[in-house]
Amino acid sequence: MRAHALRRPSRALAVGLFAAVAIFAAQPAQAGYASFVMDAHSGEVLYARNADTRNFPASLTKIMTLFMVFEALETGRLKLDQALPVSRRAAGQAPSKLGLKVGQTITVRNAIGALSVKSANDVATVVAEAIGGTEIKFAQMMTRRAREIGMRRTTFKNASGLPNRGQLSTARDMAVLGKEMLVRFPNQYEHFSDLTFEYGKRTYSNHNKLLKTYAGMDGIKTGYIRASGFNLVASAERDGVRLIGVVFGGKTGQSRDTHMASLLNRSWGRTQSNSTFAAVPVPKPATPGQAPATAAPRLALASVPTIVNTPGSVSGRSGGLLDWGVQVGAFKGYSRAHLAAGQVSQRLRGLPATATIEILPLETRGTTLFRARIVGMEQDIARNICGQLRNAGSACAMVTPNGNIQLAQASR
Repeated sequence: MRAHALRRPSRALAVGLFAAVAIFAAQPAQAGYASFVMDAHSGEVLYARNADTRNFPASLTKIMTLFMVFEALETGRLKLDQALPVSRRAAGQAPSKLGLKVGQTITVRNAIGALSVKSANDVATVVAEAIGGTEIKFAQMMTRRAREIGMRRTTFKNASGLPNRGQLSTARDMAVLGKEMLVRFPNQYEHFSDLTFEYGKRTYSNHNKLLKTYAGMDGIKTGYIRASGFNLVASAERDGVRLIGVVFGGKTGQSRDTHMASLLNRSWGRTQSNSTFAAVPVPKPATPGQAPATAAPRLALASVPTIVNTPGSVSGRSGGLLDWGVQVGAFKGYSRAHLAAGQVSQRLRGLPATATIEILPLETRGTTLFRARIVGMEQDIARNICGQLRNAGSACAMVTPNGNIQLAQASR
């Protein structure tokens, strides 16, 4: 057969072309491989291959869906304990799904877990209809918002990532989304590190296996449909350096994970940025009656050594009227803690000019956590701020003048 093919090159070419077409038709799947790694702090691109090629995002779509949910919580359009109805369209979505029935409801809180851990397609439609009225309108909202945050080559057609030939994104755009999620919603980002999600009588496991096996990995999401192959957006932090990696078109989940680990391993030493987010004064808040800023905060980058306050600096405060504060979370890295405090300060109303960001280390069970605080205010203002944050679905605790935590009741 080989000798015959050599004598008839034109026929060999025809056979080859036919085979190529047949393979492509049978596997629209391997639409395209792409990968991208960036330094989340500096934006430095550490690795890129086919980074701007448009591919099917599959369930990476749900990162954007959750981004829209978090913004809706921030503006008050949704509440964490709000019950969302399940439509016939939502109940009829293909797996992966929770199996919700028409007429049932699911809270926003449970919807977040179902999307970030289980990657439930029926829940994606539920939240899309709650925010946009219809999933089609919600997808249009997603696309507009994606363009606003810099995802220039991304178009969404649904909230789940189920097959649609018009639903396309790029490795670079997904990295942009991952970074925006970290900056805008550092507290809510923690949902992507949850290993399990419990609903009803079942416990669902996170599809991102690297959360258990790769040092420093703490999010964010996997995706798969036949037309895309195995996709992953991942983020990891080591020694104050945070990387965001994206892989499109993996042949299997395991090979994709191995490839992602390899890309990240090769990138840690390549970053030229040793910068950290240095403490800066809290930006001036919106004036009364003006909506708080919704754009991502612009925190100052400094190449100077990071100064982390010690617990003693808190206990040394005078105990005066302006020595109250709020704690908005505790994080495994200093930069994430500062990002959280800065992001929160951007959207608070009534924050006094005396307020400053304070990051405090805490040793617990052999791990150092960094507590993100905004201090320098009166007790009533601290209570009001915690009320604002809790109404928006964010964590908050009041900090007394001696540095202790006091659970706050929302102001009435």
